Amino acid sequence: MRRKRRKIKKMALAMLVLGCMIAAATAAYAGAPSASGSSGTENRIPSERQMSREGQTLQNEQASPVGTAVSGQTVSQETQAELESRAAESLAAEVEKEAEEAGPVLSGGRYIDPSKPMIALTFDDGPYAPVGNRIMDSMEKYNGRATFFVVGNRVADYKTEIKRMHDNGHEIANHTYDHKYLNRLSADEIVSQVELCNQAVAAITGESPRLVRLPGGSKNSTVLDNVHYPIILWNIDTLDWKTKSADKAAEAVLGKVKDGDIILMHELYNSSGDAAVRIIPALSEQGYQFVTVSELIRFRGGVKNGGIYYSFHQQK
Repeated sequence: MRRKRRKIKKMALAMLVLGCMIAAATAAYAGAPSASGSSGTENRIPSERQMSREGQTLQNEQASPVGTAVSGQTVSQETQAELESRAAESLAAEVEKEAEEAGPVLSGGRYIDPSKPMIALTFDDGPYAPVGNRIMDSMEKYNGRATFFVVGNRVADYKTEIKRMHDNGHEIANHTYDHKYLNRLSADEIVSQVELCNQAVAAITGESPRLVRLPGGSKNSTVLDNVHYPIILWNIDTLDWKTKSADKAAEAVLGKVKDGDIILMHELYNSSGDAAVRIIPALSEQGYQFVTVSELIRFRGGVKNGGIYYSFHQQK
């Protein structure tokens, strides 16, 4: 009788131990992904050999950086965070792109619709307030902004106009310090002409121009090797400096422009101001948006330092 009771107790104890082992194994494997093609095996009790292997793996993992199992591979938490960050950045970029394509974008203190045609009216050789302010008045009336390629040695004499350009969202760009033809200068002189103009503008606005236009468009290999900014030329020349005629300058633009064009005019002549205040409302009625060159770059293409750009026609 005693032997029978002892036997029963041993069996009960064995069952209890086995139950504990099953519970421990189930807890250890709870939530672990099953291997591909292992349907119906996720609740099986691992063999002693399997438990031995898992125990060794656990020891190894405790001695090394913690990882997350993904499809049978171990990826560190740091790598996973990087992947998540990249995914978030990619999603943000896609959202921004879709937003730009879907409707107006705030830029320069007003909204631009990237889906609609846009052109850049650019004015060289200023600043010259009597003409520049008229241009800005008309631009702002029609929700536009212009790009002024200024000559550095004139900037200090027109601080108020320069500040208005900057504060109202127009673009101030670099037309060298003395308006010298850079293809006739040494490398050091070229660098000096560009940097002195940048410094003159920055002294008033706190920001340096980011784009350069070569006087006369004149260039050679020395110029291209030493102008370390995007070089912006033009694809429509009004010849306003030559004709001094508002009618001829306007005729060179109206009926000839298309999306992505860069138009060359000059700020020094009253006739150029007359032409501008005629061109701006006429093209606005046709649905054109007047943007800065940098805005044209943003919505119609990209640039690189030392590159030469005549227009930014949208790629189809």
